[in-house]
Amino acid sequence: MMIDPTLPLIDLHRHLDGSVRLQTILDLARQHQLDLPAWDPEGLRPYVQVTGPQPGVMAFISKFRYMTAVLVDYDACRRIAYENVEDAFNEGIDYIELRFSPVFMASRHQLHAAGVVEAVVEGSRRGADDFGVGVNLIGIISRHFGPDAAWDELEALLSQRDHLVGLDLAGDEANWPGELFVDHFRRAREAGWQITVHAGESAGPQSVWQAIDELGARRIGHCISANHDPALLEALRERRIGIEANLTSNVQTSTVASYDAHPLRGWLQKGLLATLNTDDPGISNIDLPYEYEVAAPAAGLSPDLIRQAQRNALEIAFISPEEKQALLQAKAKKGGRSS
Repeated sequence: MMIDPTLPLIDLHRHLDGSVRLQTILDLARQHQLDLPAWDPEGLRPYVQVTGPQPGVMAFISKFRYMTAVLVDYDACRRIAYENVEDAFNEGIDYIELRFSPVFMASRHQLHAAGVVEAVVEGSRRGADDFGVGVNLIGIISRHFGPDAAWDELEALLSQRDHLVGLDLAGDEANWPGELFVDHFRRAREAGWQITVHAGESAGPQSVWQAIDELGARRIGHCISANHDPALLEALRERRIGIEANLTSNVQTSTVASYDAHPLRGWLQKGLLATLNTDDPGISNIDLPYEYEVAAPAAGLSPDLIRQAQRNALEIAFISPEEKQALLQAKAKKGGRSS
């Protein structure tokens, strides 16, 4: 077993709208009389989940089509948030940070973005209460809607500012650079939020530099192209910037050619704060234990490096030192009961 049972199991990079159950899509489609290409889980699977490498990130994102199609009302958003927490519990996760773009979720059925945020907060809080999983939410600005729409999205997220811990920038990195969103992220930092940014997935190392220098990112999602810039890798190490690695997702988007080609092993060997995460498990058809037990060994990670990634996740989580200590204590207590 690659997961260290004495450490909390943590997922820091999971899109809740990319983690919708096939059965939930079917249920909501029937309830709201929506069209689907198939009406059973196995028939629907190839339309929602990736079955082979995609030609790029945006092709992967197209798999969200039916997940967002069923977000007809706020009850649907609330249900999906709740089920994300239940799924995390069933995976053995102790703490999870779920991220979401309210405009992306709202756009299909013209919902109000602020209403989506409220529903996600309510659903995730109820799930945390019912299942005892530590949960925090990260808002996303979807860059491909443009900087003007980003202000509206940011204001919707800020309507629940005390119930979110951070802000992320996601979407079409290649065509919508971070330079367009500097003021948005300044506003988010002024609100007291932590910053994580999708960077270095579809653009070069300069995208990562911009995220940490201008957007104030303390963590980077994906970060693949950083490997082309030794000075950037050293800066990430020296500044203790976290890396949210997503092995299976990066293979499926063709960001890397294979598990073995992924730079995660080298990052960990260099002492970078890299971690293992799921990204969009409903699309990738994986869970966090799969990333630890199957993907990480395929990427050349030794048990010690996998344990290091698990420790790193606790270090870079957007929670207080006291909350980190409480997670460790809860794990030790649970281990004591089972021994």
